[in-house]
Amino acid sequence: MLFLKSSTATQLWIVLVAVAAATVKAEFKLPNLPYAHKDLEPYISSSTLNVHHGNHHAKYIATLNHLVKGGGRDLKKMSLDEIVVEAHKREDTGLFNNAAQSWNHGFYWKCMKPGGGGEPTGLLLEKIQEHFGSYAQFATEFKNAGNTAFGSGWAWLVYHKAGGALQVTKTIGAGNPMTTPGLVPILCMDVWEHAYYLDYQNKRPEYADTFLEKLVNWDFVADNLKEAMESSGRGEEL
Repeated sequence: MLFLKSSTATQLWIVLVAVAAATVKAEFKLPNLPYAHKDLEPYISSSTLNVHHGNHHAKYIATLNHLVKGGGRDLKKMSLDEIVVEAHKREDTGLFNNAAQSWNHGFYWKCMKPGGGGEPTGLLLEKIQEHFGSYAQFATEFKNAGNTAFGSGWAWLVYHKAGGALQVTKTIGAGNPMTTPGLVPILCMDVWEHAYYLDYQNKRPEYADTFLEKLVNWDFVADNLKEAMESSGRGEEL
């Protein structure tokens, strides 16, 4: 029988605990908003953010953690992005809905900022003009995607890794473009009613107009575009 000195045994135990901990991912946490609840007023009220972030988003996170805990060791090792894609492949509706909605909302908060909106500048504007003809045409297509998402859903601006193109698309329910290989979301607008109903009631088109004119965080979108281009091997175009 092999006996270890006390100090050696203690060190070995610490290493084993550290390795074991590294293989089990911590629970997903509700991310903090990147601004105060009142900072988007009068366009998005603090009441809306309290309910939307504090109730809806929080519930998706809590349910996701419960599903991951009972979903096997492989899920516990995955990032949120990976779980979204894996759940879609498995056709696991419950897991997908809560994982995708957790991801979508975390992304959506960053797509807005106080004093946002208007036209973007620099490379992002150049790419929008290249692929849509003009910013005005992009805005028309983006708002149309949001306004025609029947029921609840999302409007997206995505980057195609293969062709390097920008495209507007929409998803219904918890849908996320990441489930289509090669598509990278760089902007989204939530058109579930809980995103705007307290402020705009049934006037979704007014909310969509306001989102682009007063709220969208083009700096965040531009960073997403640059990262997507670099990861697809198009860094020389930056």
